Amino acid sequence: MRPNLSDLIDQGRGIAPADLVLRGGRVFDLITGDLVEGDVAICGDTIVGVFDHYEGREVIDCTGKILVPGFIDTHLHIESSLVTPFEFDRCVCPRGVTTAICDPHEIANVCGLEGIEYFLAAASRTVMDIRVQLSSCVPSTHMETAGARLEAADLAPLMDHPRVIGLAEFMNFPGVLMKDEGCLAKLEAFRGRHIDGHAPLLRGRDLNGYIAAGIRTEHEATTAEEGLEKLRKGMRVLIREGSVSKDLHALAPLLTERQAPYLCFCTDDRNPLDIAEHGHLDYMIRTAIALGAPPLAVYRAASLSAAEAFGLKDRGLIAPGKRADIAVIDTLEGCHASLVLSGGVVADDAAFARREVIPPVARHSVKAGRVEPHHFRCSGNRVETPVIGILPGKIITEHLSFEISPEDGDKRPDVLRDLMRIAVIERHGKNGNKAAGFVKGFGIQKGAIASTVCHDHHNIAVVGADYADMALAANRLGEIEGGFVVVEGGRVLAELALPVAGLMSLEPFEVVRDALVDLRAAARSLGVTLEEPFLQLAFLALPVIPHLKITDHGMVDVDRFEVIP
Repeated sequence: MRPNLSDLIDQGRGIAPADLVLRGGRVFDLITGDLVEGDVAICGDTIVGVFDHYEGREVIDCTGKILVPGFIDTHLHIESSLVTPFEFDRCVCPRGVTTAICDPHEIANVCGLEGIEYFLAAASRTVMDIRVQLSSCVPSTHMETAGARLEAADLAPLMDHPRVIGLAEFMNFPGVLMKDEGCLAKLEAFRGRHIDGHAPLLRGRDLNGYIAAGIRTEHEATTAEEGLEKLRKGMRVLIREGSVSKDLHALAPLLTERQAPYLCFCTDDRNPLDIAEHGHLDYMIRTAIALGAPPLAVYRAASLSAAEAFGLKDRGLIAPGKRADIAVIDTLEGCHASLVLSGGVVADDAAFARREVIPPVARHSVKAGRVEPHHFRCSGNRVETPVIGILPGKIITEHLSFEISPEDGDKRPDVLRDLMRIAVIERHGKNGNKAAGFVKGFGIQKGAIASTVCHDHHNIAVVGADYADMALAANRLGEIEGGFVVVEGGRVLAELALPVAGLMSLEPFEVVRDALVDLRAAARSLGVTLEEPFLQLAFLALPVIPHLKITDHGMVDVDRFEVIP
């Protein structure tokens, strides 16, 4: 509720009782770093009084607690939480996350503008404040088949939507540097507005050119050295800790009080099981402090610095005139929230129950033809074979090469050397493409796992040691409208249906969390050694992340930006 100015002034002055008072706690002042005793007075959705005593129509006792500004996730794909925006809201808002800046390019790659419009509609109904950046790379490159294509003219009508911040992560950094016509058209359309970046390992003069195109923020730094160069060149660096991409430990040395105004936190892709086991931004805060970062620097990155980086001038501090986004926590080091307010609304079961939930979109989106075991054969006379090398905890991969001799016209998986078959199958009903190659790092000894969460084109990705099991897994995904499947010996061991665009469940996040426990156990029974095999598999198909990937077009040498013949 947006109050009128008269009420804001009178309640701030204390000549009228505040709508709500948080009493007895200490406010963590992100300007001075002090913990200051005093009430926090709230009128509607706005903080009107701090560091004083206030009377209120409603009073909540916060004795012994610390009040910090609500946390801002500066870059994520809600689809990667595997639940709808409404369930994501219910999952993370009670942990203190009151603002999420999302890029819905996962669903946009499946159903185009319909998916973005679904997110915009949902964002106006959630308890937390969801802001949307318009997806810049649908598809991410010309080397994949997506379900939709969005050009500058498609995005322009949504530029001034009140929930839109700007242009989302510009992943096709080679396209920017090579001045691709479509890339330049999008950058020109959003010139002067916020443009988010995505440039893993980009350094030197190429980085200068990329930033000169108007790109302001970036979340792909994986070393402190890379992050420092990007900071020095004026980029706001978003420190990421997702389910696969884990960069917090490497970038924690950058989190000083001097540099914190230019650093933010983001999760990018984090699933409900990791959130349940570890946390969300609250986990990043705890971990950063445990690694030695000053609490003031950490909480600034989690709120004030994030608000400043994205032009959200109405939040990031517990101060008069700011949006009443507040997390009431136990300690700065612990960061366990017992009460969360988002826009002055207590994020509890009653608030979530009051929301209007809109119907989902992009049902029945898996349109692949039936797959047979022989589709996974990998022909070729050359013994020297490119192999994707997984780096656990990173989405960057190695470009490896192994000698694999063909037998009866097929290069077979090799369990002893952990050289497994990986394949991508076009599922949007566009062309029926199928491509196969090799990957090292899963540890699979038998069976197969498959997914329609396959960045960013979201075709079917499957990895395994047995062609028949791979075919069963891929075909099962069509029957359940997409999701995750684990198969062994001609039998489905575990599965999770994701019928919304093949990306999101219609179930509560708790159901998805429990299903992920079963899927992880089933994957381990095949010999899988990766902590998060499904999202790791998904990123092996993203041809803008160095060094070797696979799409439905074939194996992609990302450094050369071309499909390997």
